[in-house]
Amino acid sequence: MRLSFLVTVALVLVSTSVLAQSLSHPLPIVAAENFYGDVAQQLGGDNVEVTSILSNPNQDPHLFEASTSTARALVESKLVIYNGIGYDPWVAKFLTASQSEGRKVIVAAALMRRKPGDNPHLWYDPATMPTFAKALSAELSASDPDHRADYERRLASFLASLQPITVKIDAIRQKYAKTAVTATEPVFNYMAEALGFTIRNRPFQIAVMNDTEPSAREIASFERDLKTQSVKILFYNSQTTDNLTARLKKLARDSKVPIVGVTETEPPGTTFQQWMMEELDATERALSNGNP
Repeated sequence: MRLSFLVTVALVLVSTSVLAQSLSHPLPIVAAENFYGDVAQQLGGDNVEVTSILSNPNQDPHLFEASTSTARALVESKLVIYNGIGYDPWVAKFLTASQSEGRKVIVAAALMRRKPGDNPHLWYDPATMPTFAKALSAELSASDPDHRADYERRLASFLASLQPITVKIDAIRQKYAKTAVTATEPVFNYMAEALGFTIRNRPFQIAVMNDTEPSAREIASFERDLKTQSVKILFYNSQTTDNLTARLKKLARDSKVPIVGVTETEPPGTTFQQWMMEELDATERALSNGNP
């Protein structure tokens, strides 16, 4: 993050008195990622006003730089939600620079007891969203006890809406457990593990995620898996591409290895539940007939 952002934060802090205001409705919530924001909106309904920062499906989340509008939204929020463990470090820097007794913070990584160095793509872990939803609902009820019944009702509805995803995961795992797959980045790996897949080329994926060059040996291993069809799916992060990953995608296509595109932000016009189900459906189609 550039130093100019911290300067911007300071200017915004000087010019605003929002944090001194008492709690009012709707409760302003800022989510660093739009899938957390979507769930917050589903749980809060009309009692919350959610701003999601990372929502552009064409933007690499790892290259995001906070703007003045982002700083202002964070200043005005009463509840901040972010992923943690290095995925969205600009949020942690802002919170450190802008202390507020009235602001609550929910960090998904802390809820899931993940530590720096773990795979940060927590939303693909089927256990994350139920855990997050319960924590958020409890926070909303504590901040706004007059609407506790509403929050509890919406939480129950949300948890029920995740059951078809659980059923789909179980069905794929029962049929395709131990299937070898690979990926350009570990975006989908939590879900792949839940599906019982054997994930190959992990060192390559970590190198790409960390914006470092995979070794020649790692690249050769990846290419060999595709050429020999030793893997049955290539999970491809469609939001971050470079010459190497584009070349591997072409190699997979030429080798007739099915490609399933995955993203790091929730696609426009969908809910978290729809997004997960669409990617699971694509995975199942790829395994059943070779076409995602």
